[in-house]
Amino acid sequence: MSYLTLLRAFLHQSYPPASKFAEFDVPDLSGRIIVVTGGNTGIGKEITRAVLEHNAKVYIACRSEEKAQAVIKELKEKTGKTELYFLRLDLSNLHAIKKAVDELKSKESKLDILFNNAGIMAPPVEQITTDGFDMTFGTNVVGPFLFTKLLLPLLRTAAAAAADPECRGARVVHTSSLGHMVAPQECIAWETLKPGAEGGAGDKKRRNLGPDKLYYQSKCERVAGGKGVIIVAKEFARRYGTDGIISTSVHPGTIHSELGRHWPVMQRLTTNLFVKLRPTPMGAITQLYAGTAPEGKNLNGEYLIPWARVGKPREDVLDEKLGEKLWNWLEEQTSMSTPFLPIA
Repeated sequence: MSYLTLLRAFLHQSYPPASKFAEFDVPDLSGRIIVVTGGNTGIGKEITRAVLEHNAKVYIACRSEEKAQAVIKELKEKTGKTELYFLRLDLSNLHAIKKAVDELKSKESKLDILFNNAGIMAPPVEQITTDGFDMTFGTNVVGPFLFTKLLLPLLRTAAAAAADPECRGARVVHTSSLGHMVAPQECIAWETLKPGAEGGAGDKKRRNLGPDKLYYQSKCERVAGGKGVIIVAKEFARRYGTDGIISTSVHPGTIHSELGRHWPVMQRLTTNLFVKLRPTPMGAITQLYAGTAPEGKNLNGEYLIPWARVGKPREDVLDEKLGEKLWNWLEEQTSMSTPFLPIA
């Protein structure tokens, strides 16, 4: 990708026109069951507050019960609503994901909207997940992939039962990033995803890429599935759209959040100096649009950019062969790591 194309994409998405969708446009969500991963902080907390205010029953899915309960208390007091609950979820641990899904299934028979919002950015490169994946890729791509796959029965039930023709279909909103534009040229450096022994080829490639490019790569996976996010989101759309499950990927904007907490001090200062960071509530706008707006029923497979607009990701993340290759790899890896898990 040329620097001119990258600059154009950056300006187009970082300095968007005024939004035609606002929080007050979120429809009444009475009777809807919603899960927000990472709903205890940042953009996830704003999504949680907004859908709770519009009468949804909401689960905050995150690792820390202490932090979640503090937010639950705060938002109940702020909104006057009571249907807000904690769901323990660690996206870096596949067995913990299965446990979270089992817990949710024991309480709910459907799931109307899943906001795959949680993620990490540029942790130390030596960190890997419990199951041996690169920490960034494992948390941003592998974990959400398995979580969403295991929730398909609940999503299908919601899609089949949707009574409102204007908002029919279950929704899955995957958080991506403009950063996918600067992911590795080959889109996915496969040997870095599950690097194996320290000093091996995969480990060396990860260290050469560094934390930032590993993050951008994970977001590649997320539009589909960022790149990864973008690719996965698009594959969910292709495979399950006929079931009434609407899958989108979203770049929330350049937002004040805790996502860059692993960055060196100078990198944070430089970002604050040259990038216009919006207030955290603005980061929820495009996700709320994808997840709740009536017109969202027509957005299956789309990549959305600030504010509530359909955007265009890197061309290579739209490659169906790449999407199928990544999907098959994810199915193989999650089945190997958790052989007892049924894959829908």
